[in-house]
Amino acid sequence: MCPEIIVGNNQARTEIPEAWLVALEKGGSMAAAEILASHLHGGDAPLPEHECVEVALVDDETSARVHEQFMGIEGETDVITFHHGEIVIGVEVAFRQAAENGEPPLRELFRYIVHGLLHLAGHEDEEDDDRARMEAAQEPLVARLWPVVGEV
Repeated sequence: MCPEIIVGNNQARTEIPEAWLVALEKGGSMAAAEILASHLHGGDAPLPEHECVEVALVDDETSARVHEQFMGIEGETDVITFHHGEIVIGVEVAFRQAAENGEPPLRELFRYIVHGLLHLAGHEDEEDDDRARMEAAQEPLVARLWPVVGEV
């Protein structure tokens, strides 16, 4: 069973069009289906157990607070994934990263959803080889699904 992906804009600093939220939910659902079919990593991955995955788009201040509170790391971050089925995405980080890499901000937000879903599928990115495996799953998926997400 593929979880429903719900994306909520929980910040007011960066304008996020409603159409983007819909596109991210659609792309996230497609990504979750593909990840469940071919990218589960480890027997204790929580993604198959979730009926719903909630994605919270937050500002730098909230991202930094969550990062410190739950990971003990100061400063804002791009993605924090909780095994109970929540993905917290730093919108301002995504927009800065997109500008730095010459990417559309919507694509960067979608990449972060895929990244969070891969974490829920058991992937880790702390070590270099784990990060390389995760990116090898993530980037082709983002590239393949981007035309559907980016059509807004």
